[in-house]
Amino acid sequence: MRACVLGANGQLGRALVAALPGAVALDRAALDVGDAGAVAAHDFSGVDVLVNAAAYTAVDRAETEPAAAWRANAAGPAHLATAAREHGCLLVHVSTEYVFDGTAPGPVPEDAPPSPLGVYGASKAAGELAVRAALPERHVIVRTSWVVGDGGNFVATMARLARDGVCPAVVDDQVGRPTFAPDLAAALLVLAGSGRHGTFHVTGDGEPVSWHGLARAVFARCGRDPGDVRPVSTAEYAADRPHLARRPANSVLDLSRATRAGVAMPAWRDGLDAHLGTAGVPR
Repeated sequence: MRACVLGANGQLGRALVAALPGAVALDRAALDVGDAGAVAAHDFSGVDVLVNAAAYTAVDRAETEPAAAWRANAAGPAHLATAAREHGCLLVHVSTEYVFDGTAPGPVPEDAPPSPLGVYGASKAAGELAVRAALPERHVIVRTSWVVGDGGNFVATMARLARDGVCPAVVDDQVGRPTFAPDLAAALLVLAGSGRHGTFHVTGDGEPVSWHGLARAVFARCGRDPGDVRPVSTAEYAADRPHLARRPANSVLDLSRATRAGVAMPAWRDGLDAHLGTAGVPR
């Protein structure tokens, strides 16, 4: 499979490049997916699959920079879908649980109606629509959540706070499942080679956890007392942060369709152990 990875310098992009050492790796400097002319002019000949890990992911900043979010998250996928159609490529596009409002109980299936709460989710939902419209039978859209990879992320922040002796307050009424970038990259490759198309949900497996519960797990693996992490509600946390975007309360996605397609995601606790290099440490 001859692949081209877009957004190659992000957390997921780096994991994809590691999993696909022969792939063409394009970061934003090499190809800005939001630039229609640049995408149209790029030579994708000889490529079987475009994997789009490029995105504007600054959820809070998107509320004050909507044009930048829509350029990357909606226009970008549309440009890539057009290029994929012209070159006969499969497009694997990464989306997010933020296309949902998080009010539905239990794991959310792929066919749940999108209902984004903010600019980030709305722009990602629009990107999905563009991909489906241009490539009805040559796309794989993967929604994921709480991605953790090589770079800045929640787990890295909590590990730093644990090392620095800080006792943070962390939201306890938003639940989901972390997804570790190498596991997600492997799943994208399975789906790309499965011969299937459509939308799939892919996250870490295992029981749902709140951000507070995840922070406790990180503290424990870093040798700190998990009780040093104080639970707070979303309302309490947002009280003095008026510019926060609204988050889904339930980010738990139904993984059964991806499982039937051959994806086997590790439990998020195992992913956390591997990420922090603490496999075998008592939980």
